[in-house]
Amino acid sequence: MVNRWRARVAVRCASVGPATTIICSGGAVRGPVPEAVLLRDHIRHDLGWSGRILLDTTSRSTWENVANTAPLVSNADWIVFASGSLHAEKARVYLRDQRPDLAERLVRGRDHRWCEMLLVKPLFAAVGVWKLRHLRRST
Repeated sequence: MVNRWRARVAVRCASVGPATTIICSGGAVRGPVPEAVLLRDHIRHDLGWSGRILLDTTSRSTWENVANTAPLVSNADWIVFASGSLHAEKARVYLRDQRPDLAERLVRGRDHRWCEMLLVKPLFAAVGVWKLRHLRRST
């Protein structure tokens, strides 16, 4: 459910064109198949994305997602983290910490759509705010 939502956000954020690349990041967390592969397959087969997709199949945390994909976006004109609003903000904070040279290219994604994930967004928001507060206190 969450990965399918993130995939929809990624496709919404991407402008179709030869220079646009979606990077799917995430290792095997709940089973043998890496999250990146599940995301790619949904984006390609269910959402109809025909553009370029790169994978990071080893990350096991948001920190690692950012660290492992930073080299893949080093030449990008703009960078969007496609996820829930607060999780994407966490990734942007991590990118600023890890690669300040890339932070100026960050763009907010189109991660909010009215009535999308209506029943779980309040829970995601509560957990996300708690994690962001903890993150900001520790930096």
